Parts: sequence; structure tokens; C-alpha cells
Amino acid sequence: MKNDEQTLAGTLASDLLRERRIDRWLKNIRFVLWFGLIAFITYQIVRTNTTTSHLAESHVAFIRLDGMIASGREFSADTVIPVLQDAFSDKNTVGVLIDINSPGGTPVQSAIIHDEILRLKAKYHKKVVVVGEDLLTSGAYFVAVAADKIYVNESTLTGSIGVVMKGFGFVDLMKKIGVERRVYVSGNNKDRLDPFLPQNPDDTKKIASVMEEVHQHFINAVIVGRKGKLKADPKTLFTGDFWSGTTALKLGLVDGLGSWTSVISKEWGKTPYHEYGSGNGFLRLLSGQLTSSFDHLVNS
Repeated sequence: MKNDEQTLAGTLASDLLRERRIDRWLKNIRFVLWFGLIAFITYQIVRTNTTTSHLAESHVAFIRLDGMIASGREFSADTVIPVLQDAFSDKNTVGVLIDINSPGGTPVQSAIIHDEILRLKAKYHKKVVVVGEDLLTSGAYFVAVAADKIYVNESTLTGSIGVVMKGFGFVDLMKKIGVERRVYVSGNNKDRLDPFLPQNPDDTKKIASVMEEVHQHFINAVIVGRKGKLKADPKTLFTGDFWSGTTALKLGLVDGLGSWTSVISKEWGKTPYHEYGSGNGFLRLLSGQLTSSFDHLVNS
């Protein structure tokens, strides 16, 4: 009996020692990882500060605009305009290159950004070039025509100069499930386009009129921004259709084909560039490094 107790005690002691060794090993690993992360952060801060000090030299301002254009998004007037103002107002900025990858968005946000680019161009007299990536359509193209030149990839979807409004109608569904909707309004037209009411011819005419007016604002911006460059009939260009970058070049919607790296070289030679905005600098690089490391651990 004593031998069994001694054996059990020895086993427990051995397990306890093994657990402590594992704990120490894990603590050492955590220490190394945290030390490495802190060292990496310190290095990047020093490198970022060093890079910033070089901005006394002439450089091209590089800005990335991605995603849907809408209030509250990263690609919105509130977010983009301060970045544009920083880039233009820098006395050592010799030009601004805007890299856009967007399907478009709201006409108001697009117009505000477009108009601000025009205002800053007039104030600071600096060349602006837009480069489209996967998508340069609708509101994104609206923004782009404020530039002096537009470049795209040969496969970039480009154009879509039009306005769209989508919705649903639930009238028959309400009848099937036996729901009665009660709406009280002040003003005869307050419930226009109500999805729970049958379509009204007056409502259809109203929305068509408003959309045509917004579409014309878009058309006017394109005509002014691409003055003397458009090579196709307006009936072709302003139908809301889109084209590849190769066809867009033939239609005069863009000035050339290329990536942002090749365009910087073509337009500004060997002038260095500096990225402005939330997408640049240390945090973005750190995020990418951590994501890459995590993916490596998960997939290895």
C-alpha cells in the first residue's frame, strides 16, 4: 500500500514539474514574441520618422481610394478631403497621383470630392493624375474626371456614366399574408415610392425626372473634365454602359494604360513619392505583417 502511495506521489510530482517546465517554456515564448513585436514597432517608428524627414525633398503625393463611395465609408468626402488638402498644401509636393479602385457610390459624395479636387488644382496649380485599378466606374469615374489625366489597366472596368435607383414592391406579398398597412401623411407626396403601395405613374415620372437631372450633372462633369478628348457619340458614352480599359482608351474616356508605378515614372520621372492618408505608413505595414504572420501560423 505504501509503495502504491509512493508511486502515486512520484507521478504527481513528475506531472507537476512537467507542467511548470511547460509554463516556463510558454512564458519564454511569449516574452520573445512581445520583445520582437516591440522591437519591430520601435524600428518602424524610427524608419517612419526618418522617411518623414525626407519630405523636405520634392515628391509626388500618392493617395489610395478604395471601396464604395458613401458617407461614413473610407471613401467619403469627410475622409478623403482632408487627405487631399494635406497632399496639395505640402509645398514640396510636385503633383498628386490618386489610385482608385471603386465601383462608385452616391452621386453627392462623388461630386463633393470631384469639386474639391478641382478647387485644390486651381489653388495650388499642381498636376493631378488618376490611375484606375479593377474598377473605375460610376461615381469613381465622376471623381476621376477632375484629374488632368486618367490611366487604367487594359482590363479595368471603366465608365458606367449613369444613375441607378433600385427597390422592391411588396403589395402582392401583403395580400397573401393578410397584412393591412396604415400610413398617415401630411403632404400629398410624402409617401412617394412606398414599396408597400402599388406603383403610381406620377411617382414614376417624378423619380425619372430627378434621376435625369442627376445624370445630367454627371454628364456635364465628364464633358468639362474630358473636353477635347472624347472620341465617341454621347449616345454611346452616356448610356450607363461600361467598357474595358482598352476600349475606354479608344472612346477617349482615359488617356493611357498603365499601373500607378509606371504612371509615376512616366509623368514625373524619377521624382520620389510619398503616400498620404490612413492607408499609408506604419500601422498599415504592421497590420499587413501581423496578418501575414497569422496566416503562416494557421496554414503551416
